[in-house]
Amino acid sequence: MIGITGIGVHLPEGRMTGEEISKLAGIPKIVVETKMGIIEKVVAGPNDHPVEMSIKAARDAIFEAQIDAKEIDVIIYIGEEHKEYPLWTAAIKIQEEVGAANAWAFDVQLRCGTAIMAMKVAKSLMQADESIRTVLLAGGYRNHDFIDYKNERTRFMFNLGAGAGAMVLQRNAGGHEVLETELITDGSFSEDVVVPVGGTKQPLTSEHLQQGEYILDVLDPEGMKLRLEQKSLENFLKVIRRSLEKSGYNERDLGYVAMLHMKKSAHDYVLEELGLTGAHSIYLSHYGHIGQIDQILSLYLARKAGALQQGNIVSLVSAGIGYAWGAITIKWGA
Repeated sequence: MIGITGIGVHLPEGRMTGEEISKLAGIPKIVVETKMGIIEKVVAGPNDHPVEMSIKAARDAIFEAQIDAKEIDVIIYIGEEHKEYPLWTAAIKIQEEVGAANAWAFDVQLRCGTAIMAMKVAKSLMQADESIRTVLLAGGYRNHDFIDYKNERTRFMFNLGAGAGAMVLQRNAGGHEVLETELITDGSFSEDVVVPVGGTKQPLTSEHLQQGEYILDVLDPEGMKLRLEQKSLENFLKVIRRSLEKSGYNERDLGYVAMLHMKKSAHDYVLEELGLTGAHSIYLSHYGHIGQIDQILSLYLARKAGALQQGNIVSLVSAGIGYAWGAITIKWGA
């Protein structure tokens, strides 16, 4: 058995309200709060760096797992590429700061699907190599830095926030059992959402910064909307159901869904299609979308609220630009 034995979350103190977003974007407040589902969101201050936040979350997860950091065999960074330095392996910095002297470390990336993909990678590593017994996943996120609220093409990303999350996964140590994963990627969306400058095609210049081009943008908004509407919610449900099936369960067994923040109607639709209600998930209307950290945050909040009981079947589900959809099934332990 491979289980989650520790969870850690770090949220910076900054907040941006739906009313502030409304004023910046020129959108009615009621639309921001009800349709987009943002009462407020967590935002980073100048000293809230992704890897530093990851280290704080990692320390909490290690403490909860009741292990010595020297017991960690592998560290996987699951946060964003937007971090303290470019071309930098964040997991090695986390290794140093938490004192995991016996571990080796690397970074992975699947945008907002990274945490679920990394859980699959961590489980696979432990199954393939008997010497790997304990894996730490940790990551930080502050992609709200790339949002221009005047750009209507990126309105669906106005919910981007900031924060960090971490998990300790262990083999044969109890905890919350990590079952099977389902992932779908669709390359037809691979260049729809990008930061158009700063890569090798258009190296970053001072003119790009002055003109406000170093931001997230949608290159084909109408085409993307048309193509994505046909697939997105269908793929959400597909990965949840396939993950459950591979784990020996079905949607009637579900007790909780740890879902990323998206517009309220989509969130409610997924629950309804699964035969669930709002009591079976937490809508992150006071946090926003903290990328790949949403599922960890949702578990953290649900546990705190007493919404998770021993034996519950839990689905963690995500979607990330690219486009990627993923779900993993957890059997909640004691």
